[in-house]
Amino acid sequence: MNAGGYGADVSAFTPDVRAFLSAGTRTGKLGYVAKDGRPLVAPVWFVLEGDDLVFNTGATTAKSRAIARDPRLVITVDLEEPPYAFVQVQGEAAVSEDPDELVRTATAIGGRYMGADRAEEFGKRNGVPGELVVRVRPTRVIAELDMTA
Repeated sequence: MNAGGYGADVSAFTPDVRAFLSAGTRTGKLGYVAKDGRPLVAPVWFVLEGDDLVFNTGATTAKSRAIARDPRLVITVDLEEPPYAFVQVQGEAAVSEDPDELVRTATAIGGRYMGADRAEEFGKRNGVPGELVVRVRPTRVIAELDMTA
């Protein structure tokens, strides 16, 4: 994949794309399809773990129900100021309810978005029964890291 332009099939994120996805507290926009066929988008906090984009969601949410019906997802992360940029990750989701994994990922996500001093608090709050770990394994990545160039 060319990290500076429109992409092709990938097995891993390029270093530039990985840096973009990991920078700051950009929120992912998760695209999925409702039971009646309507397209939906929901914000998600996420982290990268290896080649997976990882987020948590409730087991009874529209997101989790959609993933159970069809694990194919898309997540777009963008930069809303110059030089304007985006990364679109198309992939398939794998879901886990493992308690240790829930706490670990919720803590990592909380640390990213709320700061290290509140990571454990968010890990305990969100790493509980009824929550899911969702790992999106990329099948295609499209990136434009400088839309003004």
